[in-house]
Amino acid sequence: CALPISKYAGFTGLRLGWTVFPEALKFSDGSSVRQDWNRMMGTGFNGASNVAQAAGLACLTDAGMKGMKDMVAFYKENAAILKSTWEEMGYNVYGGTDAPYVWVSFEGRDSWEVFTEILQKTDIVVTPGAGFGPAGNGYVRCSAFGSRENINEAARRLKEKFSK
Repeated sequence: CALPISKYAGFTGLRLGWTVFPEALKFSDGSSVRQDWNRMMGTGFNGASNVAQAAGLACLTDAGMKGMKDMVAFYKENAAILKSTWEEMGYNVYGGTDAPYVWVSFEGRDSWEVFTEILQKTDIVVTPGAGFGPAGNGYVRCSAFGSRENINEAARRLKEKFSK
């Protein structure tokens, strides 16, 4: 089990999470998966900063958990706005339901060219799908991490300046 609390809590730039390996989990030769994991993490990672640890602890309080749930709901609403905007414009859209990202299909087009066109026409930055590997080409990813005002403005600009 792994939980990246830095994503769930919106810790942009801070990395914090944990992984749980049951003691009973063994490799086929009987050696401990947990022991190897601890050795690997101890060798290549110095640990989370005190700031990230304190923020993580605050997130695990009742108030912190409520705040995170409220924040997730807010970004899901932003994603729904972006998703419906692209769909209303006639595009095939994926995601935006269980994650704060909306993927828009531009089948047959280079995602970097689409990125440039959207930027030039709307002053909106999206992420070219090619940055996620060859299968991402032909898509752009839109982030729902923004204020409601900015998301609504992006939706307005897309409809006004980028419709099919």
